[in-house]
Amino acid sequence: MSALPSLRQLRYLIAVSEKLNFTQAAESCFVTQSTLSAGIKELEATLGSLLVERERHSVMMTPVGTEVVERARRLLAEAEDLTEWARNAERPMSGLLKLGVIPTIAPFLLPAVLPAVRARYPELKVALREDLTRNLLSRLAAGQIDFALIALPYDTGNLQVQPLFDEELLLIAPAGREADMPRDIGKLDPDALLLLEEGHCLRGHTLGGCRLDEPRVTGMEATSLFTLAQMVEGGLGMALLPEMTLRSGLLGHMNLVAHRFSEPRPRRTIALVARSSNARQECFLRLAELIAGQAPQSAPGQLDGTAA
Repeated sequence: MSALPSLRQLRYLIAVSEKLNFTQAAESCFVTQSTLSAGIKELEATLGSLLVERERHSVMMTPVGTEVVERARRLLAEAEDLTEWARNAERPMSGLLKLGVIPTIAPFLLPAVLPAVRARYPELKVALREDLTRNLLSRLAAGQIDFALIALPYDTGNLQVQPLFDEELLLIAPAGREADMPRDIGKLDPDALLLLEEGHCLRGHTLGGCRLDEPRVTGMEATSLFTLAQMVEGGLGMALLPEMTLRSGLLGHMNLVAHRFSEPRPRRTIALVARSSNARQECFLRLAELIAGQAPQSAPGQLDGTAA
């Protein structure tokens, strides 16, 4: 039977691919450089391929090395899932849970979710990571987080997806501009629409909900929902915001108004996602149920035409 790579060797290779420096990679793995170098050479001998190009002042991954790294990330994630499954088999709602959340959800939903988690599952410790969807899904695939709370539609590949609830996207504009706010989303002037910068899924949800292509380049894009609201208040245009952000008081004392479109209204779906090899299935389902129970309750007409 042929020899197989060890998980330790695969970790060394991943560290080298991330640092492109043997000294830094060794430090990140808490081993000496000679130990890491020996592990990489043993891995190359086992696989029969050169994985890393070593020059005097540079390190590069070979095409085979790059592919091995991607496969190694998946193998390590599944190995960690196996360990977590065995560790939590008897007490699924205990231990450390690493949860990723996107910025357009975290500040508005977590203040309700986290106290509910602590009250119902006191042995479960939640460590949070706030980041853009694409980064969270990469971390999820690499086993760096357990679950991610994101908004759909988004390409989730072969991940396990549990939709939690839908929420509307409402139109906001400066107070006094109510006459310019169309009820039919098809009549919204695309040149008046302000967006978050590239990378935020809400950008795609806004364009998709409005059935628009990428707008012309204006140089005006927001890095956060609060900045987006400030840009609207400054008279630069209008924007679509998720309903949970308005109910959370994001707009504070801004002189803005918000209203709903007539059907078909733009919406997004909040979902919890995990690896298909997820070893904490019961925890995943219980947490999904708890978060769904914290969905903001719609009150028709409450936000329409009112100062936010």
